[in-house]
Amino acid sequence: GARDSLRLEAGLCLYGNDLDDTTTPVEANLLFVIAKARREDPNGFVGSKVILDQLKNKSATRKRIGLIVEGAPARSGAEVFDADGKHIGVITSGVHSPCLKKNVSMAYIATPFAKVGTEVGVKVRGKMSTAVVSKMPFVPSNYYRGA
Repeated sequence: GARDSLRLEAGLCLYGNDLDDTTTPVEANLLFVIAKARREDPNGFVGSKVILDQLKNKSATRKRIGLIVEGAPARSGAEVFDADGKHIGVITSGVHSPCLKKNVSMAYIATPFAKVGTEVGVKVRGKMSTAVVSKMPFVPSNYYRGA
């Protein structure tokens, strides 16, 4: 619907789809939620050991990325594959973007494939479609910020 189109174009997550209690801010590319002062304290917040380790050692095994998908829109649950056909991730949200006139999706994929411009395959309704890792937000924000 309209909410999902706008949300995905803006690159925003929806809890239950794109975020859950197993996802860290590092994996979700949401580091702004952890204040820099808290990052310096190893016991500064719940889950700090795992999250600070992921930050320090770049040990996150998956990353939230944007995809522009050719063909039919890749919806939640669609699988993502590398060029060799190896399963590397899953789509969490996907819609047709009215602004871009393209199909956009959000997914979690293995970290080595998360670089912008990487071409991957997405299985949509039993058929493989080509997708390219894209920067998010898909549509830049144009918020009024005052005078």
